[in-house]
Amino acid sequence: MPEPDTELPLFNTISKDNWKKVGTKKRAGVLIPLFSAYSGDSFGIGDLGDLKLIVDWASLSANSIIQLLPMNEVGSLFCPYDALSSFALEPSYICLQDFASLKDKQFNFAPKDSLYVDYAAKKEKLYLLWDFYLLQDLSEEFAFEDFQKENAYWLQDFALFKVLKDSYQGKPWYEWEDKFKQRNRQALQEFWQDNIELVTFQMWLQWVIFKQFKSVQEYARSKNILLKGDLPVLVSRDSADVWAHPGFFKLDFAAGAPPDMYCAKGQRWGMPTYEWENIAKDEYRYIKEKLKYAENFYNILRIDHVVGLFRIWSIPYNDPQENQGLNGFFDPKDESCWAEHGRKILTILIKNTRMLLCAEDLGVVPKCCTDALLEFGMPGNDVQRWVKDWSVKHDFLEAGKYRALSVAMLSTHDTTNWPAWWENEAGTVDEGLFIRKCTGDRQINFENIKKKLFDPLRSQHGRLRWREDVDSVDKLVSIINEGHPPKGPLPKDHLLDFIDMYENTYREKEKLWVHLGIKGPMRERCDAEIMRVALKISLDAKAIFSINTIVDWLYPAGVFKDDPYQYRVNTPGTISPKNWSLRLPISLEELLKHPLNQQIRKMVVSSGRI
Repeated sequence: MPEPDTELPLFNTISKDNWKKVGTKKRAGVLIPLFSAYSGDSFGIGDLGDLKLIVDWASLSANSIIQLLPMNEVGSLFCPYDALSSFALEPSYICLQDFASLKDKQFNFAPKDSLYVDYAAKKEKLYLLWDFYLLQDLSEEFAFEDFQKENAYWLQDFALFKVLKDSYQGKPWYEWEDKFKQRNRQALQEFWQDNIELVTFQMWLQWVIFKQFKSVQEYARSKNILLKGDLPVLVSRDSADVWAHPGFFKLDFAAGAPPDMYCAKGQRWGMPTYEWENIAKDEYRYIKEKLKYAENFYNILRIDHVVGLFRIWSIPYNDPQENQGLNGFFDPKDESCWAEHGRKILTILIKNTRMLLCAEDLGVVPKCCTDALLEFGMPGNDVQRWVKDWSVKHDFLEAGKYRALSVAMLSTHDTTNWPAWWENEAGTVDEGLFIRKCTGDRQINFENIKKKLFDPLRSQHGRLRWREDVDSVDKLVSIINEGHPPKGPLPKDHLLDFIDMYENTYREKEKLWVHLGIKGPMRERCDAEIMRVALKISLDAKAIFSINTIVDWLYPAGVFKDDPYQYRVNTPGTISPKNWSLRLPISLEELLKHPLNQQIRKMVVSSGRI
């Protein structure tokens, strides 16, 4: 099946009705975590009132798609991909401006110059909303009753889960008393009656945020802006979903990712994998209900880690945490089953939603997944730093060589922003991965060869930059063998992984400089000109959508100070208060007045994405 240069192939796929709703014109967009934004009316964290201001900014800058991270309620780590529910939304995002008695409340969370969100704001906001709730008479609030009936599949379970969790001081459900852990019906009914006010409050919060989010969706539609949501492929082990439907999950395993060039030990995410046979026996209602609720808010939905629907890296739950993803395996184990497995689930997803589905297909993706996305009309992701000829010339592809059915971008929420990648990672290898490849049977002494291979002055943040004089594969092999492997020099065919790393990263930065087409000698530091050219390549790409992060879009404005490496949303495989808490150094009111908006608009218009 050819790639869709025209409308016709898309309208021959099972996604045709979804494409007809969105249209097939090329679009530009922005990826912005709502928690990163703030306005003068915010309560320490971006909210749904701020999202309307983001819609205004998108309209000003000619971006017609706003992509959000998952909006589901988060746990103690505030990770939106490890949520407490696949349905319930994060109450931190409730806008207090809709409540006359609360809109003038003062706060001291996350002052203007703070780089990170202070999530203590969530607790304070919930105190205020609780006090407001207690003054409400809901006895004749029929819309609230309708909301409960329409969302009966998940709402009551979630509200009960939340109140039980609070009663156990935040402990995970699998550490509760057996009567609650195992969902004894009589015990749950008694707890519900004894805590009816608290349970109803949780449902009321969800109703409030539902109404506010619907209002934003309608406002965005009035401005011809599409909202793109994000459906995590997994849900937290300690979630209402797993507690309510334990049979849908393999609780003896934790999902993750195998080792790669960016994560030497792979990744262990911790969420349980799915027991698809049991989900299928229930006619996939769990999946269909997720889509049904998301349709209230989004025009487009990103399917996170779509390859996990074909096969997922599964790690024994009791394997030591320090091993990360090293001891995992692909589930299903039989590779011949992957295509049928993934295609069946994707078909269920596409046929049960009005939203256009896109796929996050980064990393090592088997051909069966890539083929299915193309056949089904689902755009994947083309991230500039990885859109390369990996096997022959090892250089970057021109804008016209991107996949037509894709979302072009410079960065993702899981990577460094583009300036940080340019300054710290381009032309480098991961130090941990390189060391791990030296150990084991090879027993290469890394310290003996480190200075001969890598430039210490241009290596930082755990990334090793090649020395200029390591200018051939033969020289690479020769230096590696100076690490004195005990069985004698290793031939080239025993070092293919090292050679592959070298060929795809040596002078990578210099190659990209040529690709950018900027005159003069290469500049090590990113600046406004370099950034604008990089953004132009993304906008000029063959891809049907070009969606860039708010940090990449705003970098030419000069609002980000010092090392851009610090402006990162998440570092995969790590637990840190800096993850999922990045805050923009500019308010939305300031952003709406910034002269950069017209520059962005001009770039988007000239690319034809309007």
